[in-house]
Amino acid sequence: MATIKPFKAIRPARDKVAFVASCSYEEYQEEELQSILKFNPFSFLHIINPGFKFDKSISGKERFKLVHNRYLEFLEDAIFEKDEAPSLYLYKITNENFSSLGLFCATSVQDYKDNIIKKHEDTIEKREILFADYLKTVGFNAEPVLMTYKDDKVIASILEREVQKVPIYNFTTTDKVQHQLWKISKKETISAIEDAFYKMDALYIADGHHRSASSCLLAQASSKANKDHSGKESYNFFMSYLIPESEVKIYEFNRMVKDLNGLSKEEFLIQLDTYYRIEKRDDGIYKPSKKHHFSMYLDGEFYSLYLRKKVYQFSDALSELDTQILYKTILEPVLGISDLRNDKRIAYGYGKYNLIKMKNNIDNGDFAVGFGLVPITVNEIKAIADAGLVMPPKSTYIEPKLRSGLAIYEI
Repeated sequence: MATIKPFKAIRPARDKVAFVASCSYEEYQEEELQSILKFNPFSFLHIINPGFKFDKSISGKERFKLVHNRYLEFLEDAIFEKDEAPSLYLYKITNENFSSLGLFCATSVQDYKDNIIKKHEDTIEKREILFADYLKTVGFNAEPVLMTYKDDKVIASILEREVQKVPIYNFTTTDKVQHQLWKISKKETISAIEDAFYKMDALYIADGHHRSASSCLLAQASSKANKDHSGKESYNFFMSYLIPESEVKIYEFNRMVKDLNGLSKEEFLIQLDTYYRIEKRDDGIYKPSKKHHFSMYLDGEFYSLYLRKKVYQFSDALSELDTQILYKTILEPVLGISDLRNDKRIAYGYGKYNLIKMKNNIDNGDFAVGFGLVPITVNEIKAIADAGLVMPPKSTYIEPKLRSGLAIYEI
């Protein structure tokens, strides 16, 4: 029984929305970031990079306070406006290869605690605490948690009806992605959508495990500090973007390792022979095509690795995951990498062109060996989450990637 609710979004003024909306600041090269900050006074990046105004790099709690101040300035200057009625927000992202239609809404911290909102990744406590402090200080949430739900005919029919109306936003960004937003304020429509989600057993976090965990921490602290806590306060919810499973695009994360852990090339291949049938590929860049097969680039050559299933034992959903198989058969026992999050010897890359980048990095001597995988599926993510298990880090790169600043949830 998943709970969703409408909220009064803070949104860009219609004539400024194309200038406000931004990617996550980590996606920008430094030169591009500085150019946007210099020439676009409406960019949401000014809020999350408040030190630019003072030509100073600012971090920690001082930055959090300045983020709050820049946010207030955007409200004062009417760059942002607040909706008068609680609404749901239908957001469609379209590019040449991909389209997704989803819903901005508030989701329940209690559902997160009760595992109705299901997770498949571990979180780092230090990051949870840091982001909870950030949310408490800035007073708003501009980065929704991306969640999926099982395709539902009732919800689909409602949303398809809504997109026949004129969107309140319709613009294209310089990466040739079209963005459209509709506001759903009619109470009967909102109730129908709420009821449809309430009939669902679960929602699945696709991207945003730390954001949801931090919102839970903030809710716990806020409820203790509020003697009149009722459970209806805004801190009991966090903003999410919900999309049906069929509209999620998942890319693989490939792995590169800096050295062979003291082994020669021949010794390394012999070690791999325990779990894999190894074949050298002479037909250019080799990409695996199915589960439990990997590509490997080593010393200027591509190899295919076929898992020996009579040697490797499947015991649960995690053991069948390719990223876990690679970890348990090569990365940990052979290459000596036990901490996939923090070991400096391993790096990750995603996307359809990453095998080329991986090859170039190894040819340039930055890494010794690389491994290509096939993407993990939505069903695998759900199986891991349903079993209460945790994937290895960097198992999935998930789209859509949402623009920041289109809808803001005040805490």
